[in-house]
Amino acid sequence: MQLTSIKAAEFSEVQEAPWQGITETIFTAPPAGPRDELALELCEGMIDITAALFNVSSKEIRKPGRSSLGVSRVRQVAMYVAHVVLRLNMTDIGRAFGRDRTTVLYACHLVEDLRDDTDFDRIITMTERVALAAFGTRLGL
Repeated sequence: MQLTSIKAAEFSEVQEAPWQGITETIFTAPPAGPRDELALELCEGMIDITAALFNVSSKEIRKPGRSSLGVSRVRQVAMYVAHVVLRLNMTDIGRAFGRDRTTVLYACHLVEDLRDDTDFDRIITMTERVALAAFGTRLGL
């Protein structure tokens, strides 16, 4: 195996299948840095907080693939609060939740639309306050 000469060479490898003479490039994720680790820790905490607030198993929130509407909604709220209150970018949130950044984008738009309902807005405001109390000093907010 040898590294490719493209800009992202340190994160990809060229593999050749000797029996077929085919060369393919395999891209791997870059190593996690301090910012990625912080985002992961904050999202893990946000998952635990929303699981406790909404009486849902944090294991269910972390589970890959599709979930029931109740679990999905709690996950979407956690993603929304992580983005709005904790000021994490959608790529980092998606990585921490095991989802794509477009899933986080969808969750944020959905929760914003649902906030038109006063009861739902009250619940989200309470969740935002809990997250701010839990992580505010660590983030300097």
